[in-house]
Amino acid sequence: MTSTTTSGDLSARIAGDLPFLRRYARALTGNQTTGDNYAAATLEAILQDRSIFDATRNPKVALFGAFHMIWSTAGAPAGVSDEAEDSLEARAMDHMSKLTANTREALLLHTVEGFSIDEVGQVMRVDPDEAQKLVEIAVDEMQRSMAGRVMIIEDEAIIAMDIHSIVSEMGHEIIGIARTRTAAVEMGSKSRPDLILADIQLADNSSGIDAVNDLLGQFGDLPVIFITAFPERLLTGERPEPAFLISKPYTEDQVRSAVSQAMFFSSTETLKSAV
Repeated sequence: MTSTTTSGDLSARIAGDLPFLRRYARALTGNQTTGDNYAAATLEAILQDRSIFDATRNPKVALFGAFHMIWSTAGAPAGVSDEAEDSLEARAMDHMSKLTANTREALLLHTVEGFSIDEVGQVMRVDPDEAQKLVEIAVDEMQRSMAGRVMIIEDEAIIAMDIHSIVSEMGHEIIGIARTRTAAVEMGSKSRPDLILADIQLADNSSGIDAVNDLLGQFGDLPVIFITAFPERLLTGERPEPAFLISKPYTEDQVRSAVSQAMFFSSTETLKSAV
């Protein structure tokens, strides 16, 4: 940025992106106060040396790039946020803290902040191939660190076997396949799952939704994914909707992505009232 650029011009260019920088900084540090301090330090550094804000780039890319100049020399490990008010955020932060340095940054930039791989490379000052590799390493580490016990509630044998194959290849243990609500509850009572994949309409015309809610009643918060040919039964807009819903026919990539995200964020609170 040239010396003739005024502070007002600079403020106008980056003001809209500051909340996102604060979000990103909080995710990296695990603490709102610390994250805000890093964001503030970035702004102070830009005001002192306008050259660290590359005015030839998209303003958000330039802002995050300036942040990374500060972060790369004094970055703190991620941890559970002091302000985390629920177990979901705490668990997500805990999982994120275990990722290798630089891969964590690349993953957050790409998946949370929405930067393209090229833009991730610009922010982190690496080439696009390296940025892509960092994201892939983070995803792989995230999946391996969260391998768990999975229950499948599905009455169609071929589909159940296909889901079993996909999920087990990801490193998860399948505790069983249930075809009815009663069988699902019995299975879950004997062996608590870490994740449930459920169809809606089951073999005896019982409900996969009811089976899931029975299990949530026993165990509390568990990640759940519905894989169903009847998504309209849940996507009504008139009640809380499931966080993870895959329509049949599905693809392997859809299942893998949903399983990884569900295990990472363990978000089932929207399912508890989906009856």
